[in-house]
Amino acid sequence: MNSIQKTGGTALLPFLIFVIVFLGAGIVLNDFYGLPSPVAVLLGIISAFFILKGSINAKVDALIRGCGDSQIITMCVIYLLAGAFAVVTKAVGGVDATVNLGLSIIPVQYLAFGVFLLASFLSTATGTSVGAIVALGPIVVGLAEQSGTPLPLMLGSLLGGAMFGDNLSFISDTTIAATQTQDCSMKDKFRVNVMIAGPAALLTMLLLLFAGQESSTAVGTVAPSLSDVSFWQIVPYLLVLVLAVSGMNVFAVLVLGTVASGVIGLQQGSIDLLLFGKKVYEGFTSMTEIFLLSMLTGGLAEMVREAGGIQFLLNKVNGLIRGFRSSQLGIGFLVSGVNSAIANNTVSIVMVGPVAKEISQRYHLDKRKVAAIIDIFSCIVQGLLPYGAQMLLMLSYTEGDISFVDVLSKAWYLYLLLLFTLLAIYTPVVDKYLARKEHSLEPEKQLVG
Repeated sequence: MNSIQKTGGTALLPFLIFVIVFLGAGIVLNDFYGLPSPVAVLLGIISAFFILKGSINAKVDALIRGCGDSQIITMCVIYLLAGAFAVVTKAVGGVDATVNLGLSIIPVQYLAFGVFLLASFLSTATGTSVGAIVALGPIVVGLAEQSGTPLPLMLGSLLGGAMFGDNLSFISDTTIAATQTQDCSMKDKFRVNVMIAGPAALLTMLLLLFAGQESSTAVGTVAPSLSDVSFWQIVPYLLVLVLAVSGMNVFAVLVLGTVASGVIGLQQGSIDLLLFGKKVYEGFTSMTEIFLLSMLTGGLAEMVREAGGIQFLLNKVNGLIRGFRSSQLGIGFLVSGVNSAIANNTVSIVMVGPVAKEISQRYHLDKRKVAAIIDIFSCIVQGLLPYGAQMLLMLSYTEGDISFVDVLSKAWYLYLLLLFTLLAIYTPVVDKYLARKEHSLEPEKQLVG
């Protein structure tokens, strides 16, 4: 037996066991760090060996193949380098200096608003939400601690801004995958996408301004002056931001940022060469839990996929679609379900894309709108997953001070994005816009459908 036998919906049980154990333990213990997350996914993997049909060798092969997937390994190495950069830069005083600069320039009540804007710009320019969180995460946590601004509010703003850019950027993997699978141009998809994401972002910014005013009334932070800021210690962060926006590979960006921090620390005498090496390793070890969770989740996802679990999900949702509106919602559910199972929005779009295109043709959907829908739903789910890369990275910078539940309560942009997406599906505003752009009667016929 060279592969795991196809078992349809039964193949999803190991993944459900992982999710139930992961979330259930946190609820029962009232501590989502009580049970280490890699242990939860390990229980899912063990159950897969009993539930899935096929030889032990086939299951092991699928597990190893999933753990060693190039995208999984890429993400894991980014975790390690991000940890090294964060720890070394903090050791040489970079976080404190950057926080002081931020507090001296931006009023406390506008910090969350500023974080959302900066994360939106950076993720749009770089095409990656993970890159934006890597660059801004330590600074955001430091700003929250020093200003008294609620940390969940700051991280919710960071998450929202990061996913905003990831969803809209022309160079984002999700945008490329969505447009390629639906055979539409990026600019056309962007126009539809911004009609949905734009109002959600504007409303989020208004909420952040209001929330900032409310939270600042109880905070008596005295802003530092610019003369108290050591600008040399800020250089590593500026270097990372500039290099990221320029499009340099994220590996090179993080390595150069870490080296720059080390050089500045050596020059100023805050660390020596041996301590620099120790801090790099400390950064690596700080990412152990995330590293293991991502790698093992990749292995479990591959076992479930090979056993037919993902295909069962695709077929099930596809079978529930009955008309023009439900077909759009069904496509959103498809990519959401697959994304929940594999925790990778780009791969989810690639897997769902051909099915979405088939549904699009059957129910005469506009391919530009379909491309926007699959991209948006995948980004919403990816941002909210407690075992997604974005959430895991942010929480790693808090050292266990808050849980993903705290961040979810402040992830306003993602909820508003979902609301405006549903409005775009069930109201004719976007469809009428597409009809005018097309200068054709065909989109008008779709409205009737």
